[in-house]
Amino acid sequence: MISDLETFLRRRGLNDSSPIPDSQLNREKNVVRTRLHGVDLLFNSRLNKGTAFTEHERDVFGLHGLLPPHVGSLADQRARRKRVLDSRENAFGKYSNMRDLQDNNETLFYSMIEHYTEELLPVVYTPAVGEGCQRFSEIWRRPRGLFISYPNRERIDQILSDKRYDDVRCIVVSDGERILGLGDQGAGGMGIPIGKMALYTALGGIPPEHCLPVLLDAGTDNEQLLHDPIYIGWQQRRIRGQEYDDFVEAFVAAVEKRWPHVLLQWEDFAGANAARLLDRYRDRLCTFNDDIQGTAAVTTATLLAAVHATGVPLMQQTIAMFGAGAAGIGILDLLIAAMKEEGLSEEQARSRIYAFNRYGLLVEGSRGIRESQQHLVRRRADISEWKLGGGEDVSLLDVVRNAKLTVLAGVSAQAGAFTEDIVREMARHTPRPIIFPLSNPTSKAEAAPDDLLRWTVRWTEGRALVGTGSPFPPVEINGVRTRLSQVNNSFIFPGLALGILVSQARRVTDGMVMAAAKALARLSPSREDASAPLLPAVGESRKVAMMVSEAVAQQAAREGVALVGSDAGLADRIRSYVWNPVYLPYERVELSRSTDAV
Repeated sequence: MISDLETFLRRRGLNDSSPIPDSQLNREKNVVRTRLHGVDLLFNSRLNKGTAFTEHERDVFGLHGLLPPHVGSLADQRARRKRVLDSRENAFGKYSNMRDLQDNNETLFYSMIEHYTEELLPVVYTPAVGEGCQRFSEIWRRPRGLFISYPNRERIDQILSDKRYDDVRCIVVSDGERILGLGDQGAGGMGIPIGKMALYTALGGIPPEHCLPVLLDAGTDNEQLLHDPIYIGWQQRRIRGQEYDDFVEAFVAAVEKRWPHVLLQWEDFAGANAARLLDRYRDRLCTFNDDIQGTAAVTTATLLAAVHATGVPLMQQTIAMFGAGAAGIGILDLLIAAMKEEGLSEEQARSRIYAFNRYGLLVEGSRGIRESQQHLVRRRADISEWKLGGGEDVSLLDVVRNAKLTVLAGVSAQAGAFTEDIVREMARHTPRPIIFPLSNPTSKAEAAPDDLLRWTVRWTEGRALVGTGSPFPPVEINGVRTRLSQVNNSFIFPGLALGILVSQARRVTDGMVMAAAKALARLSPSREDASAPLLPAVGESRKVAMMVSEAVAQQAAREGVALVGSDAGLADRIRSYVWNPVYLPYERVELSRSTDAV
C-alpha cells in the first residue's frame, strides 16, 4: 500500500495490516455476559459462535446436542464458508449465502469480509446488491432492521421503543424508490440499508449493535411488484405530496425523540425527494445523503487525484457531468467549492462546468430544466458561436467538440452513453482525458473501461484516466495489466460516519464532506507514480476509513459542531471505539444478577 497511508497508520498505532488473530480479545471488554441459553443463544445472530463454542461454554449454556461435536475456531469457520461461497456459480448466489450468514452469525460474516474484502465487497454490496433488491422477497427469511410501512404510521413510536434498539447510534433509511440505477424496488430496497450498515461495521468498525437499517414503505409504482403474489411490501401505489411528507416527518420526529443525537443517513430516495429532504432536515439533526454527499466526496477525491497526475490544476479543467440529478448536482457543487478554494470566483467555476439532463445540455430555453438545476444552466450566449449537430437539444458530442472537455463523468444510468465517437473526439483535444462512468450497477455504466482505454490509444497511447462506479476487472494496454480505480462511496461513508460518531458531531457540514474527499485524495497511489491507479485498492477500505474518520472529526471540531475536541488523543479514541470481529469468551448470568447482561 502507498507510503502515505502506511505512515499515517503506523504513526497512530492503527497499522495492523494482517487480519486480527482469532485469539485476540476485543479491546478491554474481554468477556460477553449473557442470560441467553440453548437455542435462544444459537438463534441470536450477534452472539452465535456456532462450532466455536468451547466445551465449557457448551456445558454452561446447554449446547451439547444442539451443535455437532467438532469444536472449531473462527479460522476453521471462514475456510468452511469460503468453500461454500466458491461453489456458488453467480453473484446472486453468493449474495444470498452471505445474507444468510449475516442473519446466523454476525461475527463470522464480518470476519469473512475482513479477510476477503476485495472479493466480497462486490458481493455484499454493489453490484450484487442490485439483484438482491430485485429478488428480496425471494430471500427474506429473518428480521433485520425495521420495515416502517405507511399503514403503521401511527405506531412508529411503538416500533422504535423496543429495548433491543437502546444502543442505536446510526441509521440508514431508504424508501426504495430509486435503487441504484434500477428504479423503484419498493420494500426490496431494504437490501440497500442492510448493505450500507454492513459496510459501516465491516469498513468503519462501527459496532453492529449501533447500526439500524430502516425501510420506509410508502408503497411502490413498480407494476411487477404490485401484481407479484410473493412481494413482501405494502402492495399499494406510492403515496405522494403532503401524505408522503407527513409520513417522513412522523419518522424523523420519532427518531429524534428516541435517539436525540443519532446519525441519520438517507439512501436511494428519488432525486427530487433526496435533495429536498436533505435540505429540510440537515440543520435539524445530524444527517447526510450518501447518494448526494458521499458520491460527491469520492468523485471529487478521485478527480483531485487525476488532476494531480495530469499536472493541470482543477481550476483549469473543463468538466461535463452527464446526468444532473441529485448525485450529479451534489458532485458539481462540491467541485465548484474546490475550484473556489483554488482561487476562482463562483461564476468562473461554473463557467468550466457543463451539466446534462435527459434531453441534453442545460442551457437557456432547453427542455426539462428543474429548479434545483437552475444554477448550472448555461447562457445561450456561451454557445452562440458553436457548430452544432442539429436538433433542438445540444448533445454531449456537441459539447465535447466545442468546449474541448478534459473531464467527463456520468451518473445517468444510461448504459453505453459514452460512445466511441464521443471518447475519440475528447481524446483528440487533451493528452490525458479523465473519464468516470459512475452509474451502478455494472449493467448501467456509461461505458466499459476497456473500451475507453482502447478508444483513446490512437491519440494518448491509452493514457486516459478512468474511474468506474462498479467493479471491473483489470485491463491490459500495451501489454501492461492495470487495476482500475473503483469510485466507490465505500471509501467515504464508513469513515465519515466513524468520524461523526467519535467526535459526537451534531451536524454534518459541507466542510466535513470536503475534508473526507481531501483525505482520500491524499491516499492516491498516483501521487507517487502518475501511471498508478487513482484510488487505493478496495481491499484497503478499512485502513482508508481510519484516515477519513480522523480528518472528519478534526474538521467537525474546527467548525464547532463536535462535542469532543480534536486533540492528540483522537486516534486513540478512534481505535478504542472500533469493533473487530473476534470471538470472546462467554459467561452465563441470571438477569437478576446483572443489568448489563446481553
